[in-house]
Amino acid sequence: MDELDQKILGLLSGDARMSLATMARRLRIARSTVQARLERLETGGVIAGYTVKLGEAAKAGRLRATALLEIDLRVQPAILQKLRSLPEIERIITTSGRVDLLLQIAANSTQQLDAVLDVIGEIPGVQNSESFIHLTTKLDRAV
Repeated sequence: MDELDQKILGLLSGDARMSLATMARRLRIARSTVQARLERLETGGVIAGYTVKLGEAAKAGRLRATALLEIDLRVQPAILQKLRSLPEIERIITTSGRVDLLLQIAANSTQQLDAVLDVIGEIPGVQNSESFIHLTTKLDRAV
């Protein structure tokens, strides 16, 4: 990945809907060059997809939490399959250290969050869990 690829990624990070023509104008290169570079970045796995980042208006009213799980690693695939089926779970991350999985959860109410945490705790192989309700996001650089 060279400097031009980095510039293209920078533009897309700011506005994933930016047209090829606009990118080409800003970078002062041919539209076909931008298109070829994007195709190469997509094919090479540098760009995995294009998505929507929800704004605060869409997130308003959603309760967010993190759950830390200690699990029996021998049954991790079954646990992951069950976790993936829960629509409130936005992200599952494996970790090193004291806990095995970190879950990011979004719910519409404390009752819904409580119910989701109960379901998680009942999954065979989940040995221990600890949850934290998010209060205020002070910095979010994630895309």
